[in-house]
Amino acid sequence: MSATPQKNRASRRVLAAAAGLATVGALVAAMPAGAHDRGNGHGHGHGHGHKPRTVDVQLLSFNDLHGNLEPPAGSAGNVSETQPDGTVKAIPAGGVEYLATSLRTARKGSPYSVTAAGGDMVGASPLLSGLFHDEPTIEALNKLKLDVSAVGNHEFDEGATELARLQNGGCHPVEGCYEKGKKFKGADFPYLAANVTKERTGKPLLKPYTVWKKNGVKIGFIGVTLEGTPDIVTANGVKGLKFHDEVKTINKYARELDRKGVKSIVALIHEGGAPASTSYNYDCDSPGAGDGISGPIVDIAKGITPKVDALVTGHTHQAYVCTVPDPAGKPRMVTSASSFGKLYTDTTLTYDLRTKDIVRTSVKSANHVVTRDQPKATDMTSLIERWNKLAAPIANRPQGWISADINGRGSTAPEKPLGNVIADAQLEGLAPADKGGAEVAFMNPGGIRADLVHKASGSEGDGVVTYGEAFTVQPFTNMMNVVDLTGAQLVTALQQQVSGPNEAAPKILQVSKGLTYTLDLTKTGAARVVTDSIKLNGAAIDPARTYRVAMNEFLAGGGDGFPALGQGTNKLVGASDLDLFNAYLAAHSTAAAPLAPPATDRITVVQ
Repeated sequence: MSATPQKNRASRRVLAAAAGLATVGALVAAMPAGAHDRGNGHGHGHGHGHKPRTVDVQLLSFNDLHGNLEPPAGSAGNVSETQPDGTVKAIPAGGVEYLATSLRTARKGSPYSVTAAGGDMVGASPLLSGLFHDEPTIEALNKLKLDVSAVGNHEFDEGATELARLQNGGCHPVEGCYEKGKKFKGADFPYLAANVTKERTGKPLLKPYTVWKKNGVKIGFIGVTLEGTPDIVTANGVKGLKFHDEVKTINKYARELDRKGVKSIVALIHEGGAPASTSYNYDCDSPGAGDGISGPIVDIAKGITPKVDALVTGHTHQAYVCTVPDPAGKPRMVTSASSFGKLYTDTTLTYDLRTKDIVRTSVKSANHVVTRDQPKATDMTSLIERWNKLAAPIANRPQGWISADINGRGSTAPEKPLGNVIADAQLEGLAPADKGGAEVAFMNPGGIRADLVHKASGSEGDGVVTYGEAFTVQPFTNMMNVVDLTGAQLVTALQQQVSGPNEAAPKILQVSKGLTYTLDLTKTGAARVVTDSIKLNGAAIDPARTYRVAMNEFLAGGGDGFPALGQGTNKLVGASDLDLFNAYLAAHSTAAAPLAPPATDRITVVQ
């Protein structure tokens, strides 16, 4: 999910964070791979047939954790499960105390177990992790015994230098060490970025692959992020870097591993798809191999060399265990474990000790819920308590009051109640002439990282919105921009929501009050926006007139596939999105008169 990354700003870093409500899709090995193929007594020096010809390797995986150490609140913390009678049940899931228990339980009885992640472990994180530049999450992943992770787009939110610090350790260059006498030691696992090179040298930014070994078993892991990372991260985050084609990169390093005698290969890809059902237990292959999933990962999977035995994916925050045919036409497992540590995938890879390759016909995989009715891992509880104590003075400060849940991330509608609140906050804060004179505000949907939940997250009481909760919604601390755009450019920007790179998966901007239009989803491309329906405060948009438009710096740079928004002139830089959001909550709510969820009547949707 694309979101607005933050910049490195020394003065703001205490309150900023590339924190992500991303999820950790756990790829964990599921059922045993059935009967072992016993050797015929004369293979590979095993003498008299006493040793098995194959061993089962358990691959546990997850993706898109986004620093969600505590269980995600509200609808963002649920997974959907289809019941035997066809009804769908919401199950509360996630939180590293439970993820640790799930993974440790799953590993029991599996002598060969490896744990891998599909990227976005950090970035767009809640305050508990984001306030400390995601050091708490790296520490938690080390305790989880994560073996390897691909980088995701959010690993670049704070730039290549900060990513290198997360890998190698060392205290933050501006804020120093957070705990007296403790130096941050970095990730125990390698972050892989095979398709990211330095522009100056052409060399890979991080390791392209790693080889996991145990008792003669060798499995290579190649990690890539989506090629389109620069389109969904601020320019500062990807400065000096080049992002390459995922398929060509994986195929190149698969050949290199093969030459080195590594025949078993897993690709970790921070790109994904959308299954036909949002239930984690949907049988993706029920309509026929590959028919149950769409999106970029399908073409990627079809192009990756048959040398690669399984694909662990992410980015779309979806749950799926599918097979997609490789270029030779043979089915190959493609998995994703939702987000925020709510699921893990358990995949059984049957490893042939003689050929050193995976028996692809024996690969089995399933997603499992990280339920909250199991015992908590005590080491994770103490980690959370330790960091919460450091965050408390900032995190627990009340910002406002709400009368009910105001859904953002948890809303599937084009126009989200929380999107309206955020856009209105931006317009109100930047409308005064000396603040930019904004007439309308746009918010990108991917930058809304959570819901505002009425139920108390701590001791603050129901309905109270704390700084920590507001930060979890808007974790990037992007600076706001107000720019001049013509009416024609405004119309083009609205059309870019549903055309060009956003045609297949529309990104519907959240708009401030006063802007109304009709979205006709029965049409295709730019025609989905009914041009003559676009009005600002009841008046039709004048193509020749100049409008003052407020948006965060990510959108103002043309991010998320909105080049028209990047054409603004006469720019004024305002306060951060988080500051405006908190100011709006303070101005529009009291304990006696809390803010109610707003009506969603700005975008009329025809389906």
